[in-house]
Amino acid sequence: MLSISLPVVFGAGVLSFLSPCVLPLVPPYLSYMAGTTFEQLQDESNTGSKVWWKTVTTSLFFILGFSTVFILMGASATFLGSALRSALDWLVPLAGIVIIVMGLHFLGLLRIGLLYRQARMSGPTTATGPLGGYGLGLAFALGWTPCIGPILAAILPIAGTSETAWQGAGLLAVYSAGLGLPFFAAALAIRPFMNFFQNFKKHLGTVEKVMGVFLIITGVLFLTGDFTRISFWLLETFPVLQNFG
Repeated sequence: MLSISLPVVFGAGVLSFLSPCVLPLVPPYLSYMAGTTFEQLQDESNTGSKVWWKTVTTSLFFILGFSTVFILMGASATFLGSALRSALDWLVPLAGIVIIVMGLHFLGLLRIGLLYRQARMSGPTTATGPLGGYGLGLAFALGWTPCIGPILAAILPIAGTSETAWQGAGLLAVYSAGLGLPFFAAALAIRPFMNFFQNFKKHLGTVEKVMGVFLIITGVLFLTGDFTRISFWLLETFPVLQNFG
């Protein structure tokens, strides 16, 4: 089950990066990390420049910061899953129902006011340097969960079925990689990223709908128990997928 989950979880991380409440944050976060205004960042972000190096270095620690929180969540989910394994027969379908409800929220069919509340932890005014970047990453993971929270809600039950805390932590590390690698790519190539952002932002509504469909499908598979059956079928049909484990 974990083998087939890894590419799916990585894709969920990428989808989180493209979500309407994460992607628009990337430009201001990059300017925080550079310790300058965004206009100056665009003007002085030539590869190899001092501003470029500062942004790239700080972004690595920013990614490490939010990865720390998510990985601890994965390990905790596995611990709780082991403790509650006798109750999984009703906990897994319950998780499926919750995930479906969140998917309906993203599709606009069932608006949940609580998910519009953003417990923002903005962190320092600037986050230059390893410590500042790491702190901003922790704040990002702890404070900007209303949008990526439903995606995590779909992943954590999978982590909860892991046999060890290391497996659960590894699953959330893959999610963090899916979320963090595009962010790091944006730091490496700020100007190309801004061109991409200007062209892509008109599709943010579509991304939100895709997230909703993804969550509903995942919830239905949890609710019916087909997630595990499909995983085993795919592993038997395409043995190469075992290499992801």
